[in-house]
Amino acid sequence: MKISTKGRYALRMMIDLAQHQNDGFIALKDISDRQNISKKYLEQIVPVFNKSNFLKANRGFQGGYQLARTPDKYTVGEILRLTEGSLAPVACLESGTADCPRSAECVTLPIWQGLHKVINEYLDSMTLQDILDSQAQKNGDDYCI
Repeated sequence: MKISTKGRYALRMMIDLAQHQNDGFIALKDISDRQNISKKYLEQIVPVFNKSNFLKANRGFQGGYQLARTPDKYTVGEILRLTEGSLAPVACLESGTADCPRSAECVTLPIWQGLHKVINEYLDSMTLQDILDSQAQKNGDDYCI
């Protein structure tokens, strides 16, 4: 399994919005500048989140985007599934069940099912707030006397 650029950029955009959640609506230009991601690329990602009510949008002066929920209510797994589709390591698990005609006798299927389970459990256990907290701890430990 390989996460696409779209998935990686989407996660960075959502983390940026979480970091600036108290700043009101955030313009894509600001996210683009901070994250070094093309504004045009972000414009392609935003509709996916808008359709799923992950973001609030405001047009016009002082317009932009903000999270629709608090950062602790977004998991990395749901963000990646929204942008990537399935996180299944093999095609036969993409629909959630083994649709392969060989699944009954496939000796490798349990391996892929186990990997799929571990991937989903790990990504679903991590929230945007967890990432913010981890970053704050990392930055907090970086001090000089």
